Amino acid sequence: MSSRRPRILISGASVAGPVLAYWLHRFGFEPTVVERTPELRMGDGGHAVDLFGPALEVMEWTGVLDEVRAARTQTRLITLIRPGRRPVDALAEALSEGVSERHVEIMRGDLAGIVYAQSREHVEYLFDDSIASLHDTGAEIEVGFERGSSRTYDLVVGADGLHSVTRRLVFGPEKDYLRFLGGYLAVFSVPNYLSLTDRMLGFSAPERTAAVYPADGGSQLRVVLLWRTPALHDYDRHDLNAQRQLVRHLYGDLGWELPRLLADLETADDLYLDSISQIVMDRWTRGRVALVGDAGYSPAPAVGGGTSLAVVGAYQLASELAAAGGDHVAGFSAYEQALRPVVQRSRTIGPSVIDAIIPKSKAQIWLIAQAIRLLPQLPVMLRRKLTSFGGGPAAMLREARLRPPNDVLEMRGV
Repeated sequence: MSSRRPRILISGASVAGPVLAYWLHRFGFEPTVVERTPELRMGDGGHAVDLFGPALEVMEWTGVLDEVRAARTQTRLITLIRPGRRPVDALAEALSEGVSERHVEIMRGDLAGIVYAQSREHVEYLFDDSIASLHDTGAEIEVGFERGSSRTYDLVVGADGLHSVTRRLVFGPEKDYLRFLGGYLAVFSVPNYLSLTDRMLGFSAPERTAAVYPADGGSQLRVVLLWRTPALHDYDRHDLNAQRQLVRHLYGDLGWELPRLLADLETADDLYLDSISQIVMDRWTRGRVALVGDAGYSPAPAVGGGTSLAVVGAYQLASELAAAGGDHVAGFSAYEQALRPVVQRSRTIGPSVIDAIIPKSKAQIWLIAQAIRLLPQLPVMLRRKLTSFGGGPAAMLREARLRPPNDVLEMRGV
């Protein structure tokens, strides 16, 4: 690596971006993060996400594992509610017993805030801006911004999610890489009028589910809606009112708490709505540009493992660039080779998980309820098998081979 610290622009400050920025700085690079929102949404923003095995190891190396554990969600009980039937209760821990022995559920906003706080002292963050153009000269990349003045960088990394601008500019239109899995996700917040503390309520009807659980220290409920549809919806994903109208149309005929939740949706300003889709690409690097997390290999929102994969991928990219002495050709190649088995495994998770979380029929909902009732009475090994979702995200991450940071620094002679 030359005496000058290579300058790397990262697009996106959700989770993968700050993790990557932190480790690039630790390994001797000069990272900058550009984020389109005016400020990072701190606290309990977004929905609950899972960190498994190697992702928790990265959090430990980053020095924030205690904070992550302290911020974990406190859901203890899950209640399944079915129209015209008695509710069924289950311990949350029992329903995820087979997923991983090392697992933390945390709100996405909490996780992003923790890693951002750990990195911001040494990393430049440019908020309220985004990449408008990229020109790879061969020796560097000229970057045009929507608001700020143009700059040049040695490398650019897209950590800007399922609808990555970086991917579109460098690799082509989103439609070439989007694999729709037949479902949608909507998440928003409402006041905790149910006074829930440690319980999630899940309502299930054929091809439509709804769940609520406490957030923001118990002052809010996070509402999660999941539904099946054979084709992508036609709506403007930047039009909040159009998204509200779509949700009302899909859930307006259901009972339970849906009328109240839909009424509160009218004033909710944090609605997130998107398709449950994967990003499938043969490569995640081109020239001096790389993709990390959902931008390059989203296993699909809501199916589990995406955040862990983003954390592991960000660390893998930083460590391979460092191990290659800043040679991006060698570093990018090693990154793709190391992560490919994990990404390929991740693509198998979505279809099986969707079948479990969005039942197709009343008969399937009945079977799920019976399984929940019987679960505590089954032998431990059978319980773990039934709650592993076919191996799922934790098994996917067992393919990850991460070098500890001290080993990376030793390779660089530091």
